[in-house]
Amino acid sequence: MAEHVILFAGPMGAGKTTAIRSLSEIDVVSTEAANTDRETSDKATTTVALDYGEIDLDGLEKVRLYGIPGQRRFDFMWQILKERAKGMVLLINNDAQHPLQQMLEFLTEFDDLYRRGGVIIGITRTDVTTRPTVADYAKALSAERPDLIVPIFTVDPRNADEMRMVLMTLIVNIETRESFGPLEASL
Repeated sequence: MAEHVILFAGPMGAGKTTAIRSLSEIDVVSTEAANTDRETSDKATTTVALDYGEIDLDGLEKVRLYGIPGQRRFDFMWQILKERAKGMVLLINNDAQHPLQQMLEFLTEFDDLYRRGGVIIGITRTDVTTRPTVADYAKALSAERPDLIVPIFTVDPRNADEMRMVLMTLIVNIETRESFGPLEASL
């Protein structure tokens, strides 16, 4: 059975825990603690180590889903969890103060994961605010990181079908790159 280890990354409040809960076929292991940074995200709890879930794809592939903490003070967990990862779903909440900047910062932080596997971006909370648009994210990505080829979707992490589409797109991207070599943008 093939195995994929996929990270769910992004700032606090982007929907990582929710996405894993909507996808996982097992009870999710979660390390939630009281949120003491209410200025960044007004939610009661936050992930302090990881979230873990699993999904089985047609009995042929197991996908291990790891949600990493969104706060930089827990970034030691980022390093530990990305070692085995083959890919990453980067979730960005559209109603954050600087979502385009957050996207670029996470892509820089996880550049090695992009190089050896794959990354996909899911924009959440577009029902709260429609700006920036997917085109704005693509333009910012192209301007700052023309070397990256990254699919960008709007998603609702509560919607299992949408999250499964994002996950399957990432897995196809990873398997394509494993078969044919890394995809590089022409400069």
